[in-house]
Amino acid sequence: MTSISKVSWSAVEKIGFRFVFIYFGLFVLFQNNGAYPFWYKIFSVPLKWVQKLIPWLGENIYGISEITYRANTGSGDTLFDYVTTLTIFIIALIGSAIWSLIDRKALNYKRLYYWLTVALRYYIGLMLISYGFSKVIQLQFAYPGPYRMLSEIGNTSPMGLAWTFLGFSKGYNIFMGIAELLAGLLLFRRTLTFGAILTLMTTLNVMAVNYFFDVPVKLVSTHLVLMTLFLLSRDLKKLVLFFFSHTKTALSVLKRPKYNKGISIALNSIKALLVGYVLIYGFISAREAEKLYGSKSEKPILYGAYKVTGVTVNGDTLYNYKDYRLWKNIGVQWQGSLRIQRYSAPKTRYYGIEKDSLQDRFKLTSWGTPEETFYMNFKEIDSASVHFEYLDKNDTINVFTKKLTKKDFILSEREFNWISEFPYNR
Repeated sequence: MTSISKVSWSAVEKIGFRFVFIYFGLFVLFQNNGAYPFWYKIFSVPLKWVQKLIPWLGENIYGISEITYRANTGSGDTLFDYVTTLTIFIIALIGSAIWSLIDRKALNYKRLYYWLTVALRYYIGLMLISYGFSKVIQLQFAYPGPYRMLSEIGNTSPMGLAWTFLGFSKGYNIFMGIAELLAGLLLFRRTLTFGAILTLMTTLNVMAVNYFFDVPVKLVSTHLVLMTLFLLSRDLKKLVLFFFSHTKTALSVLKRPKYNKGISIALNSIKALLVGYVLIYGFISAREAEKLYGSKSEKPILYGAYKVTGVTVNGDTLYNYKDYRLWKNIGVQWQGSLRIQRYSAPKTRYYGIEKDSLQDRFKLTSWGTPEETFYMNFKEIDSASVHFEYLDKNDTINVFTKKLTKKDFILSEREFNWISEFPYNR
């Protein structure tokens, strides 16, 4: 849409805009990803319709059975999401064709173009501001905890590897967070092009991580890139001239359609309230989240990583590495859970923990195998040693451990160095 300033758009430009308007408009409405404040409450009824419509379309039109809407899974790449996006694409194709047939006399769509850019600027900007706060305060990529520190890299998923890499450095989190917060420049017309250039680099990097580390936010990140390219397209020719020729050029400022004074004041007031709310509430909520599940959250009583130094069964030392009772290490990271790694299969298993206050002990229940349940006590010998005891088929099992510190892991022990005679690559 490089000719937005022209009075008369070409047929190709008008058809292309009609498709983009419908496609991006519907995507913002139904794949909002929490970009607009209170959106899921305001738009709750149409969203519920879509949650019923998409499975029906899958079953009766696309020949895809068992499409299920899944809420709060952390994934934006579910089958439901892909079928929703496909449906939006088809509607945009049909809608733009019908629109082109019934509206042949239109010279341009400048007013609609402006309001589409508003929707996209706020969709991208507000979403990245939210992500930016979560990185500056290091909520999205937390520093590797006991579970991650005790994991073998070969048994780590690509996404887990990315989260470990990105979470290790607080400085890099701040760097990424600032880059995403700069998407706020999209919210102001005078800084739109500069903000879009910065945001394009940011969203391309996010998209690359999502694709190459199999992070299930590929759909949204891809659309953030496409939307940013659309915002840049109006100045694409001028940017090419600026970067690759000696031709003088000047970027244009996106102009708002003319309204009377009252409407203009109302629009400016809504913008000020929205931006203020997102910035202030976003920062406050990120701080609160930091206390709930971030670095400042309350830690479990046994928080840490424990290396097993010995196991006894009824007083006899256990040496058989094929015995499932010979544990390798124990990790405690979250309230109500514990991770045990064994030498034999199953090598790693997570357990839910409940306090049995009547008998002063803990009940452990396997997350993967609920019928696997046992009771355990623990005793801190000193600050570096913890002794666990539990019953297994009438056998008394004692597990002796050493609590590991940051110095026991190369990842956390290695500090920043200006001078390195040789690469410290382990």
